[in-house]
Amino acid sequence: MTTKTGSIPFTGIPFPNDEYHRRCEKVFKAMERDGLDALLVTSHNHLRYLTGYSGYGGYFMPFPLVMVTGHAPTYVVREYEETGVRADSCIEEIVTYTHQPDWARATADVLRRYGVANKRVGLQLDLWNLAPKDVADLQAQLPLMKIVDASRLVPKIAAVKSDLELKAIREAMGYTDIAIRTFQSSIHSGVTEQEVGNAIAHEVAKSGGALWTPSTNIMFGERTKVPHGVPMPHPINKNEPAMIEVGGTKSGYAVGIVRSAVLGRHHEAEAVHALAVEALEAACAVIKAGATASSIDAAARKVVARSQLPRGMRHRAGYHTGPNWGGRGNLSLEPESPDVLETNMTFHLPIILFGDSDIMIGCSEHVLVTDTGCEILAKTPHTLHFA
Repeated sequence: MTTKTGSIPFTGIPFPNDEYHRRCEKVFKAMERDGLDALLVTSHNHLRYLTGYSGYGGYFMPFPLVMVTGHAPTYVVREYEETGVRADSCIEEIVTYTHQPDWARATADVLRRYGVANKRVGLQLDLWNLAPKDVADLQAQLPLMKIVDASRLVPKIAAVKSDLELKAIREAMGYTDIAIRTFQSSIHSGVTEQEVGNAIAHEVAKSGGALWTPSTNIMFGERTKVPHGVPMPHPINKNEPAMIEVGGTKSGYAVGIVRSAVLGRHHEAEAVHALAVEALEAACAVIKAGATASSIDAAARKVVARSQLPRGMRHRAGYHTGPNWGGRGNLSLEPESPDVLETNMTFHLPIILFGDSDIMIGCSEHVLVTDTGCEILAKTPHTLHFA
């Protein structure tokens, strides 16, 4: 076990200790409900949610947060990353390893010390950052360990936001709105995607905010056929469409939104966008505490299915959001999902539809679930912008 280092400037834990303890306590209660003696959290999104640390050092090998009832959460991290983990997390108990083969031994030692080496240990088997070989290596260290798939445990907890989280989300949405207004005011003949992207970054930074840059997508003209297209030196011309997906960020929470525009007129883009608006509004009308995730998806899909573009919707209706924008394993608004919405969950609903020529145009809303419906967090309307 290593010792606590001194404070380091220009780093920051995104939430206070009482919030950290509240989140961990919810996980411990869920572990008891599911009959787990231990839980290893390895998803970057969930590591950030539970500790404050981004988890990015885990590109090397897994950085498991070991949670055992009756013991303080223990973070098993690469020795090289220890100082950064301590600076940006609430974790007190840290165990380090140096080389890639060492992680399984170090993790197994923690589980042995806590007396759960031959008991039920939950792993995030359906999420990123845990490879099949990682699981095999840990099982080789602890042959009597009973592995349980606990992929859904943390997502169901993280989906319901605290007041502290909602404050960060609302502030991040303010930066997203600045980005959208800048996008709309920057559209003119000859301007490139990169130039608009640079203008957006400048205006958001001038306001004191930041963008979740890995998910800033800007596509003009024919490039609206490219899913998740990053900004390129490609200009927009008269009578062409444009689409953006962008999110402001605060304390690790990214709040994305999709908006579209047309420079001049574009019949196909206008028709497809009108359908996307109808589908989005139908989905939002169903959202409230107690609704199933599948019912929200069905509401949007029904609108598209009865249109002249029945195959226009080629994705789910949305997903719950949190640290690092989102990720695999988060609650998903898709067909057959049994998840039930709860008050204070947040979801992004990007309704992006394909036209006959395979252009993609659409819009989205970021919503907060309430007892009676949903609150739209953006201040910029989802109507098509004409430049």
